[in-house]
Amino acid sequence: MKMDINSIVKDQYLVSLEMLRNAITKCPDDAWNDPAYHNKFWHISYHTLFFTHLYLQNSDKQFTAWIKHRDEHQFMGPLPWPPHREPKIGEPYSKEDILEYYQFCRQEVETRTAQLDMEAESGFWWYPCNKMEFQFINIRHIQHHAGQLIERLKAIDNISIDWIGLQSKEPL
Repeated sequence: MKMDINSIVKDQYLVSLEMLRNAITKCPDDAWNDPAYHNKFWHISYHTLFFTHLYLQNSDKQFTAWIKHRDEHQFMGPLPWPPHREPKIGEPYSKEDILEYYQFCRQEVETRTAQLDMEAESGFWWYPCNKMEFQFINIRHIQHHAGQLIERLKAIDNISIDWIGLQSKEPL
C-alpha cells in the first residue's frame, strides 16, 4: 500500500491547528491582551496563523494576505530586514477575528496540502529545503506556539487543553 504523504501532512496540520484553536477558545478575556506579557495571547495566535497561511503557499510571491491583515502584526520581534526595528503593533485582534482567521487557515490546509509537490523547493529563499521538510517546520511552528499558549493558560488559570494525536481520533 502506497503512503499518501500529503494526507498525513494535512492531518497533522489539522490536529496542530485544533490544539491552537482550543487554546484560543479557552483563553479568558482578561488574558487575551494581558499587559503582563510582552507577547500577548492574541499576538502569538495571529503570528502563528499568519505563518501557517504564508508557508502553505507555493512561494512568497504567491501569497495574498488575509483580508483583515494589519501590516507588521505578524512579527513578534524586530523586523527581519534592516534597520531591524520593532514592528508597529496597533489595536489587538479580537478573539472572534482570530477564530475567523483560524477557519480560513484550516480551509487553506484542506485545499493546499493536496496540491503540494513535496519534492519541490520550499519556495521561500530563507528556507533552503524541500516542501516536505518545510511542512514539518511549519507544523512544528504551530505546535511551538500552541504549547506556549497552553502553558500560559495552565499557569494563569489552571486551564487544561487536551492532546490530540490523530485527526480521526478523540483527544487522548
